[in-house]
Amino acid sequence: MASDFYQDLGVSRSATTDEIRKAYRKLAAQLHPDKNPGDKATEDRFKAVNRAYHVLTDPEKRKLYDEFGEEALREGFDAEAARAYRRGGFGRGASVEDLFGGAPGGFGDLFGDLFGARSARRRGGPRKGPDAVSEVVVDFASAVRGTELKLALQNGTKEITVRIPPGAADGDTLRVPGHGGEGMFGGPKGDLLLTVRVRPHPCFERDGLDLSLDLPITVAEAYYGGKVPVPTPTGTVTLTVPKHARSGQIARLRGKGVERQNQVGDLYVRFLIQLPTAESPEVARAIDQLQAASDEDVRAKIRF
Repeated sequence: MASDFYQDLGVSRSATTDEIRKAYRKLAAQLHPDKNPGDKATEDRFKAVNRAYHVLTDPEKRKLYDEFGEEALREGFDAEAARAYRRGGFGRGASVEDLFGGAPGGFGDLFGDLFGARSARRRGGPRKGPDAVSEVVVDFASAVRGTELKLALQNGTKEITVRIPPGAADGDTLRVPGHGGEGMFGGPKGDLLLTVRVRPHPCFERDGLDLSLDLPITVAEAYYGGKVPVPTPTGTVTLTVPKHARSGQIARLRGKGVERQNQVGDLYVRFLIQLPTAESPEVARAIDQLQAASDEDVRAKIRF
């Protein structure tokens, strides 16, 4: 049974493109195979959601889907022929020969009309092949910096190089021309539409073009201040830790976030004071001395 793309995404048939994108991102985050390894049912749902998204965010495909359903997405579907057939097609009292243009062959010729064969010949023009839809998974750093991937197509018989542009985000779609379905009547091949899936980073988080990082610092660095190395997409930089820095305090590194289409975000570094984890008398004495040297009420400003 054909699925309902709107139900797959949990949106109404009148949903805007932005509403569809928002629903898709939420579901994709929940259903992503990396978060559900080995779960076949969730993987199938993820594929259904992905297919629904690509159809409903394409204005032309959505229009055809709304009118004819999933059948309209088949290769070579002829909307004009389908509309004519719905209307009773060729006038009242038409014979079978009239209905099929006088050519023998019965209902097989009707489906030839619906899916482009005879109709395209009548128009005499080549038709582009259908687009193919797939996914590619990249690591966080490769998505931010950009990379090139070798992808095998057609059961491994052909390999292509796909360029992931700098700043690619999870859910972005790349169009690779000429690697979709075969064209009809001398028409060009369709395109390959690749959805980018980005693996999470163990240390960095991304919000648009901005990055954030929790950076451990020692008790001495927090108290005295100092200079510490910080990794960024363009290389390691030196960050000054201010004197008497506190856990949770944030420093901003301008222009050290994600660069995309001539725009660049910032990197927000949050200091986290790292206490020694070793159990030793020396560490215990140092902590006791530190506590005795300060009479500050660290929770004095906490209010509800």
